[in-house]
Amino acid sequence: MTSLRTLIVDDEPLARLRLRGLVEAITEPRCEVVAEAATGSQAAAWLRDHGCDLVLLDVQMPGADGLQFADGLLQRAATGQPSPLIVFVTAHAMHALRAFELDAADYLTKPVRRERLQAALARVAQRLAERAAVQVQQPAEAPGVASVADADFVTITDRGRLRRVPVSEVLYFKAELKYVTLRTASESHVLDGALSDLEQRHGERFLRIHRNALVARWAVRELERHAVTNFGELDGGDADAGDGWAVRIVHVDEWLAVSRRQVAAVREALAGQGR
Repeated sequence: MTSLRTLIVDDEPLARLRLRGLVEAITEPRCEVVAEAATGSQAAAWLRDHGCDLVLLDVQMPGADGLQFADGLLQRAATGQPSPLIVFVTAHAMHALRAFELDAADYLTKPVRRERLQAALARVAQRLAERAAVQVQQPAEAPGVASVADADFVTITDRGRLRRVPVSEVLYFKAELKYVTLRTASESHVLDGALSDLEQRHGERFLRIHRNALVARWAVRELERHAVTNFGELDGGDADAGDGWAVRIVHVDEWLAVSRRQVAAVREALAGQGR
């Protein structure tokens, strides 16, 4: 991909200088520091006239702190405006939980190690690639489907930290035993809770294909007959196995079983995508 256009926001000039040096020394992924700001208000003013992919953001600064600035970016995304990803870079570890509630891509503590920064930048590049893939694949104005820009997230726990996964990136939810698997183009996560609750919250975007699975409408690419035994782990051997019908999911090229009573609804959804 092209270089990550990066805005550094920190009230300490030496901290900005050191971070710029670390960023520019990393060759994969490539980054370009397009601007610096000493306060959140300066950064917000710059973003009104410019765009970037990533903000490397301090927490404690004069005026509005980094958390308030990040909250403003989240509200900006809710209105459909382009919004960069955020990696917090701070001397204080105490704000990490709040940072991930604000959908931060990562949280680094000073002094920042080059290897740790590179891992954070790689995570940003991956998320941007997923976002671009979703925007290409998802119909812009499909009937009954919310737009990519909607600020709608599923909160997950990932290695002891909270993360918010945009619903627009979810390919499917699949119930297994007492848990639900959330699948994106590059990751799988396990959630507590019920599939019915997810359907109630996000049902306009998803299609119920089986009692154990909700699939993003835009992610369904074909409906085909397969041997029922291919999907035994999902069907559970019940009488509603759908005579071997299954749908193929984009990006991951997986097949999920479709119950007999949902085959007609899946056919209708596929027909609607072609209008």
